[in-house]
Amino acid sequence: MPLAARGAQRLRDGLFNMNYTEFSPLAESTVAGFNSELGSVTPVPSNETTCENWREVHHLVFHVANICLAVGLVIPTTLRLHMILLRGMLSIGCTLYVVWATLYRCALDIMIWNSVFLGINILHLSYLLYKKRPVKIEKELGGVYHRLFEPLRVPPDLFRRLTGQFCMIQTLKKGETYATEDKTSVDDRLSILLKGRMKVSYRGHFLHNIYPCAFIDSPEFRSTQMHKGEKFQVTIVADDNCRFLCWSRERLTYFLESEPFLYEIFRYLIGKDITNKLYSLNDPTLNDKNVKKLEPQMSLCTQITMLEMRNSITSSSDCEDGLHHFLRSSSSTSSLRESPQH
Repeated sequence: MPLAARGAQRLRDGLFNMNYTEFSPLAESTVAGFNSELGSVTPVPSNETTCENWREVHHLVFHVANICLAVGLVIPTTLRLHMILLRGMLSIGCTLYVVWATLYRCALDIMIWNSVFLGINILHLSYLLYKKRPVKIEKELGGVYHRLFEPLRVPPDLFRRLTGQFCMIQTLKKGETYATEDKTSVDDRLSILLKGRMKVSYRGHFLHNIYPCAFIDSPEFRSTQMHKGEKFQVTIVADDNCRFLCWSRERLTYFLESEPFLYEIFRYLIGKDITNKLYSLNDPTLNDKNVKKLEPQMSLCTQITMLEMRNSITSSSDCEDGLHHFLRSSSSTSSLRESPQH
């Protein structure tokens, strides 16, 4: 067969097949079904969404978990245990989420993420509980903490650090000397009397007593902040068997520089202790109970140091006359403060 005749035959066969497919019953039914589906679709406006078939409500465990999370987030920050309660409620909520995702939802991703959140909250909760653990303070130091440091909101753990690293408890028997005037250096230590009573004198003249929970050498500690190499200007002797807490001056100063809050606490306590000693100079018979009653009135004298008083005494040509002059002037000042009340 010639080549041209065979090409014409193939063209006729192709046209026949196309006509057969186009008008076959199967093709007609497919097109009809597609058109009917298009006709049943309801057009939805682009700015609206509809949910005709809502899913069923989740299990009760899911809702309880969300309630726990909500309660934790609305706990007021003014509560003392605010962070502990918050982390506790978040941990309970995450635990319930894990239970819900594992038993009722069978969702591996939800279970994994909430397990991670649960682990984070448990770690933080454990840390907070560790910080709130009761710190045991030695019985002998309990009086000092409750009398001086606890009212100023010093945490027990910070007080334990203060008294546990670079201080020691020492003992003096009755009649033994803590410091001798013009001989003992003031640069070595700072002490608080724990038990007993001490007597302070200058050139044999009695000045005042030192009672428990009071600093022994607070004026000298204040003076060394301005001048180094000073000597005690008074003699301090144990009037009873005494025990006192003693810090190394250098190490205490270094520690307070790293704790600004405690540094301010010490400034306040030492200033108040110096004021107590000034009041006791006006009345040498002033005891520990009377000092407590005078504490609210002592803010006027916190800037006065015992070093200035002692210098005013020693600057006189006659030391004994200078002592009596200072005591008379301080007594007259006290009477002037009391006169407006009568």
